[in-house]
Amino acid sequence: MPSAITLRLTTADPVPGVAYSLQDKANAPVDPRIADDGPISFDVPVTLSDDGRLTGPFVRREGPSRRFVYIAIGTSAGQHSEWTRRAKIDVLDIPADLLALAREGRVLEAVLPGRARDGGPACATVRPLQPWRAV
Repeated sequence: MPSAITLRLTTADPVPGVAYSLQDKANAPVDPRIADDGPISFDVPVTLSDDGRLTGPFVRREGPSRRFVYIAIGTSAGQHSEWTRRAKIDVLDIPADLLALAREGRVLEAVLPGRARDGGPACATVRPLQPWRAV
């Protein structure tokens, strides 16, 4: 039976003053927030199917197996900004043992880098700074 689980996406070092939000499948910003000097986190509700696939209003597909979530940044998050970016976070490679913990009610967290090489917000495919973990 499918389970409702929560993924927490934490940007460790966001660019202060810039808006960040989740982005739903209609490309609309959801829960936009302006970053300050600390980390910024979003709890993403997803559905975990019996075969381990993640689905829901924030989970996107690419090809037969890739699943990911977008964090919208700057104008993509609804802010008048010099930045128009999105961070793409893969969720297809979360280990099965962690997904089992999520079924039991644990939140799974990925800590993401906040800055790109140009000093602006990290964007494109963003890899976690450390492996996913249950919190």
